[in-house]
Formats: sequence, structure tokens, C-alpha cells
Amino acid sequence: MIERVLEKFLFSSRWLLAPFYVGLVLSLALLMIKAMQEIVHFVMHIFDQTEAEVILGVLALIDLTFTGSLIVIVIFSGYENFVSKIDEADHKDWPEWMGKIDFTGLKLKLLSSIVAISAIQLLKAFMNIKNTSDRDLQWLVIIHLVFVGSGVILALTDKISADTKAH
Repeated sequence: MIERVLEKFLFSSRWLLAPFYVGLVLSLALLMIKAMQEIVHFVMHIFDQTEAEVILGVLALIDLTFTGSLIVIVIFSGYENFVSKIDEADHKDWPEWMGKIDFTGLKLKLLSSIVAISAIQLLKAFMNIKNTSDRDLQWLVIIHLVFVGSGVILALTDKISADTKAH
């Protein structure tokens, strides 16, 4: 009886994660405000900007979009993997990938998104190379390569783990 009560208590503790996901929704709303601010600034200064500045503005919007998409992936996949399933029958525009990403897939998508965001930051630095110090550029490249290497190692370990389980 004690074991059953303990297990029920432990299983119920997953709901302690729900406020974290609500916090991520709030951060998504704040990110949207920042994106709107960026769009207004971009539009207001479009005729005064050089081609490189326009590209940097577009890259900033892509960066914000990737970050927002990453937050959505973490919210839905994390909630479904760790808290509770969402009834997709109530949502006719339910994305195909939702409910199908396990923890391994979530890690890979998360790291892939971080690599993409890092690549955009690096591209922004290259587009603004006149105003970027060699030291800053060096660190951006190193950080990006660490993310890429981490992604490759994570994918390989997951593949090896999956192959081991299959045998």
C-alpha cells in the first residue's frame, strides 16, 4: 500500500512541470513583442539601409522565428512526453509531428535549432565583418563548431543506442 501511494505521488509530481511550460508560453509572447519591435524598426528604416543592413534585418527576423519555433517544439513535445497527452481530436489543424517526437527526437530537434540559430548569428557577424572584431568572430566560429560537434556526437550516440536496442 505504501508503495502504491508513493508511486501515485511520484507520478502526480509530473504536473509540477506544467508551470514551466506556461512560462515558456509567456516567453514566446515576449519574443513576439520583440519580433514586432524588430519588424517596425526594419520597415521604418528600409529606405535608409544598405543591402547588407537589409540582409542583417532579415536574418534577425529569421533568428527570432527559429527561436520561437524552438520554444513551441519544447512546449508541446515536453508537455506530451513528461506531463500529459493532448487530445488532438479537438484540434483539426494539429501538426503531423506533434505527439510523435520522443525525448531523443526532442533533443535532436533542440540541438538542430540551436545550431541553426548559431549559424545565423555567425552569418550576421560575417555580414557585418567591418564592425566585428577578430576575437569576437573567432569565438562565434568556435561556439558554432562546438554546437555542430555536440549535435553530431548526440546523433551518433542515439544511433548507437538504438542499434544496440535493436540487437
